[in-house]
Amino acid sequence: MTSVRYVAIGDSFTEGVGDDLPDGRVRGWADLVAQGWADATAAPVEYANLAIRGKLAWPIVDQQLEPALALKPTHLSFNGGGNDMIRPRTSISHVVAAFTRVIERCDEEGVTLLLLSGANPSAQLPLSRLIQRRGDVLSLAVGKRIADRPDIVRAFNWPDRELSTPSYWSEDRLHMNSRGHHRVAARVLTALGMEPPPEWWSLPSLPDAVRMRGSSYYREHLGPWVQRRLTGTSSGDGREPKHPEWSTIEPSAT
Repeated sequence: MTSVRYVAIGDSFTEGVGDDLPDGRVRGWADLVAQGWADATAAPVEYANLAIRGKLAWPIVDQQLEPALALKPTHLSFNGGGNDMIRPRTSISHVVAAFTRVIERCDEEGVTLLLLSGANPSAQLPLSRLIQRRGDVLSLAVGKRIADRPDIVRAFNWPDRELSTPSYWSEDRLHMNSRGHHRVAARVLTALGMEPPPEWWSLPSLPDAVRMRGSSYYREHLGPWVQRRLTGTSSGDGREPKHPEWSTIEPSAT
C-alpha cells in the first residue's frame, strides 16, 4: 500500500497562526490533520507544510505549488483568498483562477486535492459586511467550479456559524485560536473519511478568547496591519516554510 505523503500550501490559516505553542512555534489545523491521520490509520504519515502567512492567492500558487508538487505527494491541501478578501480591491474571478490552476496541476500530477475555505471572521472585523459579501461570493464561485468533481476532497469552513463565534478566535480577530484550528482539523479528517477525536469539534473555551476591545485592538493589531498595507510589506516577508521537507508523523502511543 502506498504511504500517505501529505503537503499543505496556503497562508497564515494553513501555517497555523493563532495556535501558538509554548516554545513560540505555531501548530495549526494542518499539523493536527497529519497527526490525526496517522492515529486514525495506525500508520506513519509523511507531512510537509509550505504555507506562509500574509500571502495572497496567486503568490501562494506561484511560490508554493510547484515546490510542493516536486515533493511527489499523494495528497495536497490548498486554501487561499483570505488575504485578498480584506484588500480594498479584490477580483473574485482572479482568486478563483488560482484555485483552477491548483486543480489543473494536481490533475496533471495525479495528486488527490483537498480544498478548504477559511473560517469566517467578518462579524468581529471592521468592514464586516464587505468581507462577508466577498467571502460568500468566493465560496459560491469555488463551489461551482468543483461541483462536478466528487474526487476533490472539500472541507468548507466559511459557512460554519459556530466557528465564526468569538471563542474560536485569537486576540487579533483575524486568526483562529487553538480551539478553532482543532475544529477545522476535525472537519478535514471527516472529509477524508476518518473519525477525529470528538472533543476536537469544540474544545473548552480558552482563557485567551477574551477579546481586545476599542483602542487596544486598533493599536495592537489593526494599526500594524494598515501600516503594512501602506508600505507594501507583508507579515510573511522573509519567512521560510516551517516544514519544507517531509517529516514522518508517527501514530500517537495509545
